[in-house]
Amino acid sequence: MIEETLLEAGEKMDKAVEVAKEDFASIRTGRANPGLYNKVIVEYYGTPTPLQQLASFAIPDARTILITPFDKTSMRDIERP
Repeated sequence: MIEETLLEAGEKMDKAVEVAKEDFASIRTGRANPGLYNKVIVEYYGTPTPLQQLASFAIPDARTILITPFDKTSMRDIERP
């Protein structure tokens, strides 16, 4: 019984740490960070799709993120608010 409780508590703590890491990745620190776009969803051919699955991210300097879509026809969907 105690072992089950400890295992359950350990799993919940691991999940809490993962959520905290995701939240910290989206904090604006004054530097370009592609983690800011983790939760951006794009309507792609009628299906909500995470932006990370549609494009690559590059950071040419500390204040710029270059987003390059894999499919050039999806540019209109990505630009749409």
